[in-house]
Amino acid sequence: DAVDRYMGVPLSEVPAPAGSAAANYARHFVGELFLSTFKPLGLDPELYWMSELYRAGTMDSFIRTALDAATTVRAIYLRVSKVEKTADWLPISVICQTCGRIGTTHATDWDGETVAYACQPDMVAWATGCGASGRVAPFGGLAKLPFNVDWAAKWSHFGVTIEGCGKDLATAGGSRDRSDAIAREVFHREPPLNIPHEFINVGGKKMSTSRAQGAAAHEIAAVVPPEQIRLLLVRHRPQQAIEFNPDQTDAIPRLFDESDRLAAATAGRPVRGELPAHADRIFAASLPDAGMDPAAAAATFRPAFGHLALLVQIPGVNVAERAAAEKGSALTPAEVATLDGRIAAARAWLATYAPDAARIAVREDAASPNDDPAMRALLEDIANRLAAVAAPWTGDQVQEAIFNTATERAIPAGSVFAALYAAFLGRTSGPRAGWLLASLDPAFVIGRLREAAGSPTA
Repeated sequence: DAVDRYMGVPLSEVPAPAGSAAANYARHFVGELFLSTFKPLGLDPELYWMSELYRAGTMDSFIRTALDAATTVRAIYLRVSKVEKTADWLPISVICQTCGRIGTTHATDWDGETVAYACQPDMVAWATGCGASGRVAPFGGLAKLPFNVDWAAKWSHFGVTIEGCGKDLATAGGSRDRSDAIAREVFHREPPLNIPHEFINVGGKKMSTSRAQGAAAHEIAAVVPPEQIRLLLVRHRPQQAIEFNPDQTDAIPRLFDESDRLAAATAGRPVRGELPAHADRIFAASLPDAGMDPAAAAATFRPAFGHLALLVQIPGVNVAERAAAEKGSALTPAEVATLDGRIAAARAWLATYAPDAARIAVREDAASPNDDPAMRALLEDIANRLAAVAAPWTGDQVQEAIFNTATERAIPAGSVFAALYAAFLGRTSGPRAGWLLASLDPAFVIGRLREAAGSPTA
């Protein structure tokens, strides 16, 4: 019955879910599930709870100013947005003194100290008012300004000089235009500089967790480390949409790969592919610790995420030892911390967003020789190439050996990968083959390739 009891009640007055230590419903969801992601991201905002400011009387002067200028506010709604309010409408939402709802009340007749209000049973479709009516002084937390007026009032109270907003609010005649006009004509101050920003899109559509489109902040933070989350948000200009679908096959691995490419470029190492402008600045902005030296951070060893996602699935593999072997020396404390964070992220990704193709179980039985003589020769060639490469291999090295061999023998890469997956996984699809083979014992890989090639020395 919680919906019947609390729909229309201010969220600051709704109890937190059972088992929560939060003071109310709003604090639970904003505090535990959103603000909890801030500190790891290196964000330390100063927080203000508007429910507290209203109760403390901080907003009383703005309420009085808005009510005195109610005619002006109604005219702004009509002129700017073509939204016509009734002649008795006031820019205030009163909390019903009988049932505690704010979403079902209509206020009228401001006399300079009090307003009349009625809690209407059928005012909105999503909540039912109790039918009570009366007069109340709308101060000290007993009422709240409607969104556009509240927004403009906060600019004045906090002295805001710059505040961006989503492009939906910034459309012509929209919420931002209304609040800008209210700031100028009611509160007599210039509104803050607006920097409209694009959306985070999932499959080309605006992310909206209320419509099950996308993922909540705390869900992503449980899988993606802070550095990569910051990179996702800072690598584009505000006016460029961010396309990110965590359910997409390789969205999260690609985010790690891009982070590593920017680190390599910052450290002066060669990088494949085109880099964004100011790659070093983007990398520096992605670091959650403002005191961290970007050059030092970029120089640290970063194990490839895709490789780790394979290693953690292979029984008996000591991932730390493999990482140190790949680096060529012992890991520093910072590199151990990076490795541990990425291992945790890889496990979380495999448990949540990873496609079935990323989950592996290497077949223990010997591979049957491939039916195609040309493919058997190619697999033998790949085995010979890898045998000449010093271990431990990197995913890039193995991938290059596969592609070079396929190109030289004019065999489509898709057919080659299917043969490799069949030999090692017993299926025709899987994760990136280079990283898969680099995750396994080199002697086992060479032996399995020669088994699949039908080599008499296998």
